Order: sequence, then structure tokens, then C-alpha cells
Amino acid sequence: MATPHDDIAQGQALLHLTDVGMRYRARSGHVTALRGVDLEIAAGEFVALVGPSGCGKTTLLKIMAGLVQGFSGSVALAGRPVLRPSAQVGVVFQEPTLLPWRTVEQNILLPAELSGDDLDAHTERARALMKTVGLSGFENRYPQELSGGMRQRAGICRALLRDPRLLLMDEPFGALDAMTREFMNIELQRIWMGDSSAMRKTVVFVTHSIPEAVFLANRVVILSPRPARLAEVVTVDLPRPRRLADMATPQAADVLARVRSHFSHEGGLE
Repeated sequence: MATPHDDIAQGQALLHLTDVGMRYRARSGHVTALRGVDLEIAAGEFVALVGPSGCGKTTLLKIMAGLVQGFSGSVALAGRPVLRPSAQVGVVFQEPTLLPWRTVEQNILLPAELSGDDLDAHTERARALMKTVGLSGFENRYPQELSGGMRQRAGICRALLRDPRLLLMDEPFGALDAMTREFMNIELQRIWMGDSSAMRKTVVFVTHSIPEAVFLANRVVILSPRPARLAEVVTVDLPRPRRLADMATPQAADVLARVRSHFSHEGGLE
């Protein structure tokens, strides 16, 4: 991954959410999705966001991405208010939404093309990213020629193309089969870790899977039922790189149990 921006060092606060709330109009009346969410995320940190279905996880992620307006409180990235989408934030959704008539490389280059950026410079970066995620040799393939995991890797490359400070991922592996999902967890950890801690992106990862959250994250942020508040932030102090077998260790079991304790009577999580 690319070198981080110089003004925020790894470990320093990058993203600040202060008293974030969201209320919107529905057919049945007004609905409060979020209330009083305060959160600070450091540069280079991997944070997983879990909570009951419908509690507002995706809404919170969209607010971080600048895709939702009309919320209360404030969100700041590197000290600047987040009010609209920007190149500083990359987003990966559950479905990679690749355009079927464009090749893998053309799909990855789409953000640069839409922004009028220099395509030659971004083509070099796109190919470097494809190499990082194991897609070298597939530049001229079409989405329908790829497996689900490969399509999602292309979606990750597209989100990283413009070197964002923050990568937001909304259940990116939720539609994959169990074996592919585990493989993608290992791959995402490898991509995030990179060759040096100084090169790591800041990631916020929404998931319904507690094991996935614990496997990937430095911290697991637990949201309460709607209107969502922060119920607890659990630190995952497991060595890296993590193996799937590590989830069976007593240390991992303790973290899993602590996160699961919030959902013993709520359901909706794996």
C-alpha cells in the first residue's frame, strides 16, 4: 500500500466522531438510528464495527464516508470536517459493483477516470495494487470471468487507487461462501499489514461475524440496538500475523466471549 500522508503519523488520531446522531423520516414516522456516538480511530488502525442487524452500522459508515448529510454532532478526518465524499476516503461495499462491460483494470481505474486524473500515473498504481492482491495477469479479464473473491479484491484495489487515508468496508465478504470468506480474511490481513507498519491504511470494517471481527481488528467497536450507541470497545491483543487456528486459543476465546456477551439475548450475529 502507498506511503501514508505525512501530517498524521501512525498511531496518532486520524478520525474523530463526536456526539454523532442520526434521525430520519420513515413511513411510520421519525426513526432515530444513531445517538451520541463518540469514537476516535488512530492512523494505521484496523477497527471492526459490530452490532445487531438494523442498528445503524452502515449508516454510521456512510456518515464517515461523507455519503450521508443531516446528522448531528461532527465527524473530522485529519482535523477537517467530513461533509461530502472525497478522495481521502475509499469505500468497499458488500457487492463490488464492477461494470460488466469493463475489464478488471478499467474497473479499478474508474475513480481516476471520473475525477479527470492522469490515467497513466494511476494505471501504474492500479497494476501495483493488482499485484499486491494477487490479480496480476487478470488485467484484461471481465468481472464475469472472476470468482467472487477475485471480484472483491478488484473492488478493494479500486477503493485504494487514489491513495485514501481511510478505507471503509461494509460487510465486504458477507456474500461469499465460508471457505472463500476465510481466505479473504487472511488476504485482507496480509494486504493491510504490508511490508511495514508505516505503510498501513486506517480501516473501519463492518461485519456481522464476531470471529471475523476478532480475527481482523485491533479493536472491536460494539454498537447497541437502535438507536445505536457505543456499548463497548474491546481491544484485541492477539499477535500478528494471525492464523485461523489462533481463533481456538484461550486468549482469542476470551475476546470472542467478551464481544458475544453483548449479543446473548439479541441474536443476529454469528
